[in-house]
Amino acid sequence: MNRTIDVKNHPFKFLLYLEWILLGFVAVASILPIPSQRLLTKFPELMVISLMIFGLMGLRLPTNNRRNKIIYTACEILLILITNFLGGRTARLFPFLTLILVTRSCLIFQLPGRLIVAGISFYLFLVNFLRQFPNVSPRRLQKLWFFQISFVLLFVLALVFILLLMNAVLSERKSREELTAANEKLRQYALKIENQATLEERNRIAREIHDSLGHSLTALNLQLETATKLLNTNPNKAKDFLIRAKELGSQALKDVRESVSTMRSNPLKEKSLEQAVNILVQDFHHSTNIKPNCQILCFYTIPRDISTAIYRIIQESLTNIYKYAQSTEVNLELTTTVTSVHLMIEDNGKGFNLSQNTTGFGLQSMRDRTLALDGNFQINSVPGKGTKITVNIPLSGFLSTNLEANS
Repeated sequence: MNRTIDVKNHPFKFLLYLEWILLGFVAVASILPIPSQRLLTKFPELMVISLMIFGLMGLRLPTNNRRNKIIYTACEILLILITNFLGGRTARLFPFLTLILVTRSCLIFQLPGRLIVAGISFYLFLVNFLRQFPNVSPRRLQKLWFFQISFVLLFVLALVFILLLMNAVLSERKSREELTAANEKLRQYALKIENQATLEERNRIAREIHDSLGHSLTALNLQLETATKLLNTNPNKAKDFLIRAKELGSQALKDVRESVSTMRSNPLKEKSLEQAVNILVQDFHHSTNIKPNCQILCFYTIPRDISTAIYRIIQESLTNIYKYAQSTEVNLELTTTVTSVHLMIEDNGKGFNLSQNTTGFGLQSMRDRTLALDGNFQINSVPGKGTKITVNIPLSGFLSTNLEANS
């Protein structure tokens, strides 16, 4: 415990109430009239004041400073001694005070300190117990030996019981506090995971918009530029490009609607990966007059998640070639083995410096899609010598060994 224990934050209020009951019982016993002068309380006012101070000390227990703990316990022992020597018959109720002392020590000390206080309490008990027989003859003491030993053993058992009980109760409370702290940490981790999931979902949405809508708008822009150039020299050809631009605009609008609605649309629809890639290649050829050299050998069924990722990577690669490569030749290889899917896209364009441009959203999107499937993404480019992208995604756990119909 780090905070001082007081009434408001006392861990076991029932112990506090029990202390008050015992102290009240002792105080009442000290002031009641009694015919025997030998057992009469010598200074009842001092007795009551000592008991009041002892009781008030229980309202605030030090827990964060060893010196304060020792001084506090020494003051308690002093008050108990005053009660013992001035209490008359109340001294017979002395064990109640020592049991309260041990109970409080369990709240402020660790196990070694508790045992020391329990030992001091037992010693004080023995001293007080022997004082109860000052003028008893040896013969009578021999007759009372069974009573004496029984009373001492009863007190020892009470001390052991209190120590074991308090140790069990404090251990249970500590476990409950640790569980509460663990639950709080778990709640914080859950919030972090939720925030991370939200961030990843936003990134996924951004990738979807960039990959689908960006591709369509880039192609649309190229079609319009070409139509503008051919408008005066070849109106019929320009018309074809405008028609194609309209189709791309419709596709872009469709992509926007799908992205805004669910962002989970499957770009492959009911098509196989090979069919979808062939459509991408045809669009690329129609827009750039460059017909890629394609080699697609998919002998094994590719899971939908991997197919979607591969499609998006090819789409983004072709979009980048649209925008930046200025290439005249594009090679595309897509093959499957028993253990993996292999993709290679290479162009002979102007390339770029990898050390200066590897964090663009398009490249990062392709890399993220690959890593999300435990794949390997590599890009090699040299200014003036084109760019080569290779992707390898494992099929372990996904592979269906059925040969495709076109194998």
